[in-house]
Amino acid sequence: MTQHPPAAAVDVRSLHVRFGDVEAVAGVDLTAYAGRATGLLGRNGAGKSTTMRVLAGAVPPTAGTAFVAGHDVRRDPVAVKRATGYCPDVGGLVPRATAWEHLQLSARLRRLTGWEERGRDLLERFGLGDAAHRVTGGFSHGMGRRLSVVLATLHQPDVLLLDEPFDGVDPVGAEATLEAIADARARGACVLLSTHLRELAVEACGEVLVLRGGAQVATVSADEMVGEEGARAYRALLD
Repeated sequence: MTQHPPAAAVDVRSLHVRFGDVEAVAGVDLTAYAGRATGLLGRNGAGKSTTMRVLAGAVPPTAGTAFVAGHDVRRDPVAVKRATGYCPDVGGLVPRATAWEHLQLSARLRRLTGWEERGRDLLERFGLGDAAHRVTGGFSHGMGRRLSVVLATLHQPDVLLLDEPFDGVDPVGAEATLEAIADARARGACVLLSTHLRELAVEACGEVLVLRGGAQVATVSADEMVGEEGARAYRALLD
């Protein structure tokens, strides 16, 4: 019996995004599957965050196509937002609201029931249990990043989009994020992770898409980015 390849959870073809005269994304192709983690790797300004915003339904593409969980990001961004959990690279938190109030709002918007135990567990795992009732305006940058990952994973989405989740995060938060990625993969979710940290990208992902100046320069297995040889290969792709 012939086995067909699995349907892509994320399918991007010739993606271009322009902001005025600036081409932030210049022809990215990307395929990602359920149960796997794919990394977007590159320096700041490489086009990683803009690509993630398109996939989250937050920014429309200028040209090309992008489908997330079978939904066209251009035609049905609301369905895309329902299917995804999104940790943006910056912002997304209300400074005068507590961490627990953020979880309550997310659960209400997504009509979740029985979420409280999972919410408390996630806060504890990310080292935020003692800060659950503190307003996020007093959080450090790393604490805010950790809470953003918690909010993205709370509803166990089909597609998990984590944009620079390790930025400014301590080892406890980094380990919790890696565990969240592993948990998402284990339940069959598709994970997309953007970062400029090669070591964490290869630890979390099976495949890595390298971006430079808004353009895709390579798609390689994570094994090819490991160790000193991987570091040299990565530097060569960025030069």
